Amino acid sequence: MARHEGRGMASVNYPIGMNLGGDPSQALIHSNPDGKFTVALSAIDLGQGMKQVSRQIAAETLGVPIEDVYVDTADSDTGPHDMGSFASRGTHRMGNAIIVAAREARGVLLEAAAEELEVNASDLVTDGRGNIHVRGAPAKTITVKATAQAAQFKQGKTIAGRGIFLIPLSAVDAETGEMNPNTAFAHACLVADVAVDDETGEVEVLRMTSAYELGRVINPRMVEQQLVGGAWMGISHALYETPEPYYPNPEHGPRDFNEYLMPGPGEMCANPVLPAVANAVYNAVGVRVDELPITPEKILRGIKANGGVKPGPRRGGPVNWR
Repeated sequence: MARHEGRGMASVNYPIGMNLGGDPSQALIHSNPDGKFTVALSAIDLGQGMKQVSRQIAAETLGVPIEDVYVDTADSDTGPHDMGSFASRGTHRMGNAIIVAAREARGVLLEAAAEELEVNASDLVTDGRGNIHVRGAPAKTITVKATAQAAQFKQGKTIAGRGIFLIPLSAVDAETGEMNPNTAFAHACLVADVAVDDETGEVEVLRMTSAYELGRVINPRMVEQQLVGGAWMGISHALYETPEPYYPNPEHGPRDFNEYLMPGPGEMCANPVLPAVANAVYNAVGVRVDELPITPEKILRGIKANGGVKPGPRRGGPVNWR
């Protein structure tokens, strides 16, 4: 028996959203009399943290505390139109729609405050803590709550905003119909270090090193959590997840997700793990598995078919055990 170490690499260019009809997202924002703001969306939070990111974007654009913003993922029959929560489009598409809506609502908010303070709206700034004051004269101030009440009960104004975000349509080749269906991309590279047991065929993932280019990160903590969770999901997909050998008869299979071999969540961050692990196994023992999951049985059959273990060259030095 011997353990063979291998290293595999994979890179990903991940498309965001689509280009069908401009891939529109819409957002509506309005203020309540207590100075709190509601953001209405039709796209839903699937656990990817869209509500939190939407609150951050709205609060920053409005200039109010984040705790004063509530995000309502309304029923699609009553909420503003949206193409949906898929293709990692939420932050980019919905976030930009929220910015447009929040800017409009902020304009009405400052106009109402200007009327109460008897100044020009262009002279007003928000402090992000629920106050509006004259630029350079912080003593001349009014709260967002007082402004919202004055707007609704005194001035007859609705502090609200509408926003839509569209992607410029791709040019279409008249002869071939070719077009670019995507308009934004994220990029990633991942290196997996594994050890493969040539007697049992078992694979142990020793280490994963990854780099992601995501543009501006709205919530670093959530991104970090998704990268870690996505890596676990990728390992699960690469090495464990399968209904075999019981499919379609589940009698001897897992009864619920507590028994199902699926260690984590993720989307783009799960994708490069699969080819990287497959490349690492090939580098370790010379077996190219092209059907997931990479089970011990498949590795042992591959070793037998190859006439033994045939490890590839290693670059980058020994694996760092942890």
